[in-house]
Amino acid sequence: MKKQEINVKELNGNVFEMIGDQWMLITAKKDGKINTMTASWGAMGIMWGKNVATAYIRPQRYTKEFVDSSDVFTLSFFGGEQKKAMGHLGSVSGRTEPDKIDRAGLHVTEVEGYPTFEEATLTLVCKKLYVQEMKAECFLGTEEIERWYPDKDFHYMYMAEIIKAFD
Repeated sequence: MKKQEINVKELNGNVFEMIGDQWMLITAKKDGKINTMTASWGAMGIMWGKNVATAYIRPQRYTKEFVDSSDVFTLSFFGGEQKKAMGHLGSVSGRTEPDKIDRAGLHVTEVEGYPTFEEATLTLVCKKLYVQEMKAECFLGTEEIERWYPDKDFHYMYMAEIIKAFD
């Protein structure tokens, strides 16, 4: 089924559920190859007068290389479906399991040249605007560092303009 472009300002859904409970896939293309990872941290809102999404990627994630090499990445949502597949995609690396998307049972497709999945109920095409590594000295307390970063592998934050949306 062909994905239809929709107006990002007409999106329905609770972003806390979409990202935190249902999860999303961060996907990018590099040298003709596609890699993806599951994420349950992120945000959507307005910055610099633009509709933006924020995604967070740890430095050791293979997907980071793909996101870094491209001006654009996609965020794909599945409406709560495909949790088993997303669990697999979040637990293995494309470095060691190059066919992890096939093994998860998802089917890659493209919208206007950007990677997504046939099964996705929503795809956001995101153009990178700002990237920054989170740093220990910027935390106002130690609780988050102790709980989420015992190895000091702080996420990189990617703020990106949502340039297109497809259902």
